[in-house]
Amino acid sequence: METLLQLTQGSFELQRLPYRPKELLRAWDAADEYLLNTLAKEIKPSANAKILIFNDNFGALAVALHEFKPYAVSDSYLSQASTRLNLAANQLAENEVTLLNSLQTLSGHFDYVLIKAPKTLAFLEDFLIRLQPFISNETQIIVAGMVKGLPSSVWKLLEKLIGETTTSLAKKKARLIFAKPNPQREIPALPYPVYYQLENTNYTVCNHANVFSRDSLDIGTRFLLANLPYQPQAKNIVDLGCGNGIVGLMLAEKHPQAMLHFVDESFMAVDSAKQTFNQAFNHQREAQFYITDALSKFAADSMDLIICNPPFHQQNTVGDHIALTMFTQARKVLKKGGQFWVIGNRHLGYHSRLKKYFSESHTVAANKKFVIISAIK
Repeated sequence: METLLQLTQGSFELQRLPYRPKELLRAWDAADEYLLNTLAKEIKPSANAKILIFNDNFGALAVALHEFKPYAVSDSYLSQASTRLNLAANQLAENEVTLLNSLQTLSGHFDYVLIKAPKTLAFLEDFLIRLQPFISNETQIIVAGMVKGLPSSVWKLLEKLIGETTTSLAKKKARLIFAKPNPQREIPALPYPVYYQLENTNYTVCNHANVFSRDSLDIGTRFLLANLPYQPQAKNIVDLGCGNGIVGLMLAEKHPQAMLHFVDESFMAVDSAKQTFNQAFNHQREAQFYITDALSKFAADSMDLIICNPPFHQQNTVGDHIALTMFTQARKVLKKGGQFWVIGNRHLGYHSRLKKYFSESHTVAANKKFVIISAIK
């Protein structure tokens, strides 16, 4: 796989995370190249320009622009870990880039704001509203993305929250959007996080902007909640890829003596899960919350039950590599006889995949769209 990104700014070795021995995908895309080449050849920021980068998938932008000591905001643990990895791979100090998560407050004033268009429009909206105190009328805002990931709703949101937009020609199926701040723009109140009452309960669910199924219970989770396991002997239960934490919350209700562990690589997801859980139990019950790469922080043979709805995409890339990482780690982390419960779309074929990792597995429930499988170590 190609790992050398060559630009006007220099040549940089870049890798993706999670690591795969036979990686087929690059750690950058044509939109990264388009944006970086435009900056170097046309815009030419001054040496002391203050640059903010948003949603840099694997650190390509931050590494290439390290001379500016940019700030980089991300909601992804893996994005930040990739940035650190790629800085080190290019003999650059970690402090060349200031890494901030999506819920941290910015400071100062930025001359350039470089945005890789996120998959979720609400996440972009959240960022643009949070950004307002830290830009001026002279700030240059550029959104980069592949054409298929730049629907008209992105233009409309930029025009509403920033000002007039212009677009570049498409190159290698990538495009840039330039937004000029309007001095008379109206800045709305931040509408996130969103809260709603979980159906058939008195629990209030918290959802930050970048959390899946933000406004209501999605059909996959609803099906899983109707078929949750009850294992009174379980002392340690993991909600892997927890999102807003609904599944772990309901497992906690069924298992009052168990310690719940909520895991996600999204900062917004874990904070949503923490708020949901703490409000449900009025801060009277302890739980553990982890922002990390799947189960990488868990000891072997330590958990009794792991339940998971694996993602089948990373950023805008569809694939099962995240799920397979979760399957591998779950087998290691579970105690002997521990169970790994997985829900997925029927067509994903998790049955055959799980047989490679576990001695026994069977279908717990299925409907026209989803299947729930229990695998035993």
